Amino acid sequence: MTARCAHDDEGSILPLVLGYGMLAIALVLVCAEATGLFLAQKRLDGVADAAAVAAASSYDIRLEGEGAVIVQRGEDITSGAERALAATGADAVLVDAVTDDGRSARVTVTSTWRSVLLSPFVPAGVDLTSTATSRVALR
Repeated sequence: MTARCAHDDEGSILPLVLGYGMLAIALVLVCAEATGLFLAQKRLDGVADAAAVAAASSYDIRLEGEGAVIVQRGEDITSGAERALAATGADAVLVDAVTDDGRSARVTVTSTWRSVLLSPFVPAGVDLTSTATSRVALR
């Protein structure tokens, strides 16, 4: 009877190892894709920051009374942001470039992130949007 109990413990552990191996590979791929998405968003944030700084730098100085005043026009802000986007070479698209108070520029850019490793599972990609604001001050 003891010989029979020893044989009951025999079995194939191969399906269990293969299952855990597939799970580990899937986890690594998902983590790699999540990291790629995070880095793409940070890259787009940098592009938006650069476009906002360039847009805010597009201003005129007008003398009023005893001091100087910064004047920003919408078309100057848009052209400054477009020049910055062209200089970066990124595939970002300018959505909006506005000034609310005449001293700061708010730029919104968008881009699409496409999956590299899991492309059959995420065929359309993910739309990313970033907004940055830059302000000009005279001292």
